[in-house]
Amino acid sequence: MNRLARISLSFAASALLLANSAAKDPDNPTCPKVPDWGPSKAMTLTPVDRGGKRVLLAEGVVDAFLPDRMYNALEADETIEEVWLRSPGGDAHAGNETGTVIRSFMGVHTRIPKGWTCFSACNFVFMGGLRRYIDADGVFMVHMFTHTGQREVIAESVDKGTDDTVELIGEIEQLSALLASEDNDFLIRMGLSRKLLTDIMYRQLATGGKSGNGERYCLNQAEALEYGVVNPELK
Repeated sequence: MNRLARISLSFAASALLLANSAAKDPDNPTCPKVPDWGPSKAMTLTPVDRGGKRVLLAEGVVDAFLPDRMYNALEADETIEEVWLRSPGGDAHAGNETGTVIRSFMGVHTRIPKGWTCFSACNFVFMGGLRRYIDADGVFMVHMFTHTGQREVIAESVDKGTDDTVELIGEIEQLSALLASEDNDFLIRMGLSRKLLTDIMYRQLATGGKSGNGERYCLNQAEALEYGVVNPELK
């Protein structure tokens, strides 16, 4: 293949990638059609240097053992400044616990980088950051939650690396009174507005979505600021 053909192919591939990333989900029109929420396996935690700072790349499913892994990763490297997240969700209770772990390391912030999606239980991991950043084109995607009494089922699916892990997570994460109370308490402790639950998260399943027919909703930058998902001074 000659140089001109390679350049043309590269431009075509880039254009296709941009088109796919910009496409909206018709059932969930506030959200991307193909979200980049990482692999359908247990979340990996990888310390790297990015942009002159030490960050922890947190990618994959929130499983029951993530709180311990997160604590160990942050304890082992005191130079980590931020946790960068992309995840399809997972164990909702573990999401709360992991967020609490992050908050216990007071110098650690959280970020959803450009193009990455933090969905469902990942939302609560993200909330643990003392300061929280959502980059332009970063996606904070919400879903209904439940106390997952089926953690073992999720863990087994993750361990097997099955393609239907995300679908399994979606089936398990539905509303329960127990986790509603836990989520409410968690938001208060993390300094977020309780309206995030009543106006957005818990409204989705009951109404079929804030807009469209799906059960997902992606906050825009103004909403993220309004509900305290990001810090006011970091608009």
